[in-house]
Amino acid sequence: MHTGTDRPADPAVLGRAAELARLDRLLEAVDGGGPQVLVLTGEPGAGKSTLVDRAAERGRSLGLGILRVRGSEGEAGLGLSGVHQLLHPLLPGDGLPAAQREALEQAFGPGAAEYELRLDQLSLCVSVLGLIAEAATRRPLLLLVDDAQWLDLGSVDVLAFLARRLEGKPVVMLLAAREESVPARFDRDFPQVTVGPLSRTAAGQLLDAQPDPPRGKARAEILQQAAGNPLALIELPRALARGGSGGAGGAGGAALPLTARLENLFAADLPSLPAPTREALLLVAAAGTAELTDLIRAAPELDVVRALDPAERVGLVRVADGRVLPRHPLVRSAVYHAASFHERRRAHLALAAALTGEPDRRAWHLAAAATGQDAEVADALAESAERARGRGGYAAAATALERAAELTPAPELRARRLLTAAQSAMFAGHPQWVGEMSGRVGDLTEDPRLRAEASLLGGWALGVTLRHEDALALLLGVAEATAASAPGLAQGALSTAATSVYNSGAPYYRAELGRIGELIDGDGDPAGRSWALAVVDPHRERPLLMGHLAEGLAALAREETLGNLTALGGTTWLLDETEQAVRILGRTIDVLRRAGSAGTNATVTQALALALFENGSWTAAEEAADEAFWMATEAGADNVTVGARVLRATLCALRGDPAAARTRAMEAVREVDLRKSLSLQVRHRYALGMAAFVAGDHAGAYDQLRAAFTRDFRPAPVHYHASLYCLGDLAAAAVRAGRADDARTVVDGVAQDLKPDPSPRLAAVLHRATALLTDTDDAEQHFRAAVDGSGTDCWPFEKALAHLDFGEWLRRRRRGAEARRQLGAALECFERLDARPWTERAAAELRAAGTAAGTALGTAPAGELTPQERQIAELAAQGLTNRGIAACLYLSPRTVGYHLHKIFPKLGITARAQLRDALTAEGDAGA
Repeated sequence: MHTGTDRPADPAVLGRAAELARLDRLLEAVDGGGPQVLVLTGEPGAGKSTLVDRAAERGRSLGLGILRVRGSEGEAGLGLSGVHQLLHPLLPGDGLPAAQREALEQAFGPGAAEYELRLDQLSLCVSVLGLIAEAATRRPLLLLVDDAQWLDLGSVDVLAFLARRLEGKPVVMLLAAREESVPARFDRDFPQVTVGPLSRTAAGQLLDAQPDPPRGKARAEILQQAAGNPLALIELPRALARGGSGGAGGAGGAALPLTARLENLFAADLPSLPAPTREALLLVAAAGTAELTDLIRAAPELDVVRALDPAERVGLVRVADGRVLPRHPLVRSAVYHAASFHERRRAHLALAAALTGEPDRRAWHLAAAATGQDAEVADALAESAERARGRGGYAAAATALERAAELTPAPELRARRLLTAAQSAMFAGHPQWVGEMSGRVGDLTEDPRLRAEASLLGGWALGVTLRHEDALALLLGVAEATAASAPGLAQGALSTAATSVYNSGAPYYRAELGRIGELIDGDGDPAGRSWALAVVDPHRERPLLMGHLAEGLAALAREETLGNLTALGGTTWLLDETEQAVRILGRTIDVLRRAGSAGTNATVTQALALALFENGSWTAAEEAADEAFWMATEAGADNVTVGARVLRATLCALRGDPAAARTRAMEAVREVDLRKSLSLQVRHRYALGMAAFVAGDHAGAYDQLRAAFTRDFRPAPVHYHASLYCLGDLAAAAVRAGRADDARTVVDGVAQDLKPDPSPRLAAVLHRATALLTDTDDAEQHFRAAVDGSGTDCWPFEKALAHLDFGEWLRRRRRGAEARRQLGAALECFERLDARPWTERAAAELRAAGTAAGTALGTAPAGELTPQERQIAELAAQGLTNRGIAACLYLSPRTVGYHLHKIFPKLGITARAQLRDALTAEGDAGA
């Protein structure tokens, strides 16, 4: 197609050889082997839509099915309107399971606007994914998303969910948007191609291809004003032909930006068109996505079809399939802005009158027609927002409430609506938007309660980023100011602040958290109080903290609220009640998903990932970290984005790929300052330290792990909680790097501060570190304290490391039988976790101790499974997914995953594919 003169066969795509080649690679990816999503960006008129059309033509020639959506500025406030346009050819999805059909029916069916129950956002996303996947089994699909900058936020969320889960499916997606308006979900995580200005050569060729190409000065002026914009190169010669020799010079003011010049250019056809045509065009422009039936109802005195005929003849619009489509979105923009406000208002009012059966669209047209604050229109938009919230459309609700607030005359009600808009934006997962709206509430009201709630939301928005100090300035201020007058609000602010206090790790904020907590009557929120107290100091006075935890758990048993679940999930994790943390955090995520709170999930999912990692459920931890990362990336929750990537890097190191682990760890913190986020700083050091240890660089490993503690005369943890769990690996690296003396000063200093009541987990870590650094036979008592009993079984990797170290110690003292028992226990755990470096080391030690590694392990009989575990195992062996099993047994998918990760070690297997053989073997043995 492309020749050496940069001139493809079709002049409509002159100068776009590189972009066309990239589109070809995208289409080839439908068979696997390359990114399956591509984002086209560029200024208006750059030719993005032309390239999308070319992709459609090329896809059809390859036998791909085409699904297409074009964003509409007029529908940007209507939740899920874009996804509906994309999926319309596939609905209602008769081939899907009943639950997925029901989710699609609730979102897109005739009764969607009146559906009063909250739509499960995850179920909708999964159903859309299922619908696409089911269609792709019949024919590979090309999904085309044009003018994505005008899609409603709910559709953007669903499309982003879909885009991140195309791997393994014969589906590719091409998304085009204006370069300054790429949706946040797509602006940095997918390959992008910028459709820039044409080269001067290509621009000249395109100009020469027009019906009446200009010459001389006019040509030079057009090339200069067009600045390589293909649409301008096509349209400006038409302006010149209409206006004579002076046309080019008057095509637009030189001071105007290119996009404004183009919009003015598109409106140049309007004065020559009949008045009825201009009226009809303005209705089209005001309607956004214009259905002919809507236009006819809006202008019963006007023959709309006849009126549009002159506009269609000059190429401004195209009428097809009952819809009126502008030639380009800029046509609509130009027509709209060429009209006076009086004319635009009249058009919106006519459309509102025609849409009495569609209250949401009607409310938006009334809002566009408003001449100032209007209580009735504001109420209509607020009601629209409530309907959107009822369907789980929090982004659409936030948009409607924000506009409703602008139209509300009463300042107090305006403040309340803006506050509710910020809350909806929080549930939709948009922290920057939350911060902007909550920041405006204080200018509208003197009500201390509303101002405090706004500050709490603003603190939340800052807290999910890395701006911990800014978040705490708001949150601690709210908590102290309302401690006496509104203790419930104060405790909520304090609980929210506790998360930032933990992430910061700064002693000053911990002290402030404790001081302000003493000012609040915490009887009304024992769960929140237990969380805040645990964050202040999770190690000292453990019996007291466990008492507060028990009170919080009792409150949870009485009333399972989202606040209780979140607070107690964090508390149990912080106090090393890890198995309980996994259960509570898993339950929290189930509740959040049913509420459609996608943005809030990121923080809780990251906490669950950490708990699963510590609990030895590494596969589930990695899945949760991946989920947290994508949610946080979409939400702008930088703290979780970094933390999830660091955890993935850690798992990569522990599974034996130190080079990839180092790369991932460094990528996680690129352009991030961790000096005021000490928890992440320490976890990052741990990831790098374990990567170095696995690579055999013990000195480098020691340096990284040593950086988790200060260089003071009496070393202290850099982070009061996260640093402590590095002690065992610090000691292991120190012994191999010849740094045992320095490591002893660290371990001895920390151990003094942890007396007398460390958690069983932390006590075992200290015993392991002390044993490794002890040169005498006294090491044995510390080794035995680290491995004996079942109290530390829920931290299997840490316990297996202690078994391995003890086994090596025993073998070097020629106590082979005892060594083999320790090494066999270690090897069994390492193999189950797929911790390859330690598997190899334990196997080598076993061979040196006189036992073949393969004889050290036995397979646990399936008879150890509980009845529920057996049910789950049998269903999984039949090929059911976690969601399918959950539907059969009336459990949550997260609960099913938790049980499966307990079933695997009982059966002595490491993968789902082994379930059938393991259960069959047990049955044969029983027979």
